[in-house]
Amino acid sequence: SGRGAFHARGEDSHARVLIDLEDSYQGTTRTLTLKHTELGADGRPQVKERTLRVRIPKGVHQGQQIRLTGQGDPGMGQGGAGDLYLEVTLRPHPMYKTEGKDVYLDLPVAPWEAALGATVKAPTPTGVVDLKIPAGSANGRKLRLKGRGIPGTPTGDLYIVLNIALPPADDEVAKALYREMERTLNF
Repeated sequence: SGRGAFHARGEDSHARVLIDLEDSYQGTTRTLTLKHTELGADGRPQVKERTLRVRIPKGVHQGQQIRLTGQGDPGMGQGGAGDLYLEVTLRPHPMYKTEGKDVYLDLPVAPWEAALGATVKAPTPTGVVDLKIPAGSANGRKLRLKGRGIPGTPTGDLYIVLNIALPPADDEVAKALYREMERTLNF
């Protein structure tokens, strides 16, 4: 009759999933191998492995948790399995940094582009864009591209941080130009 039978819901499990920044823009699928302990037929604990194919939705960001209902540790008796919580970790990117859903890019620009203003090609996670640099821009100025960050509700922004890169004075022509700037501009 089931009287006296022991039923318990399984424990929730936690794991991390490592994704690329591009995966947070497009979504991806990951195959995870998880280990858990359960009682064998002889009543002794046994380590079991199982493989899950998990869809990571677009718009996830660093530290976000994805809940997979019923994918945690198995229950006892007629108790259901616990849930699996996947914590999203973004793999470090060589060009971009993230803060929540906002993405940052350090963009080197020439001194004349910052001083005079220019339109330059700037890489974004979704492709290259023409970026207008306002005249008189200083080193460290942030230019915001609204809605170009990690997708979602709300969508993040992409911030391009200008880094003025000085051309090397490694030949006589370059040195002469720097000397002329020194004479003419008189800082």
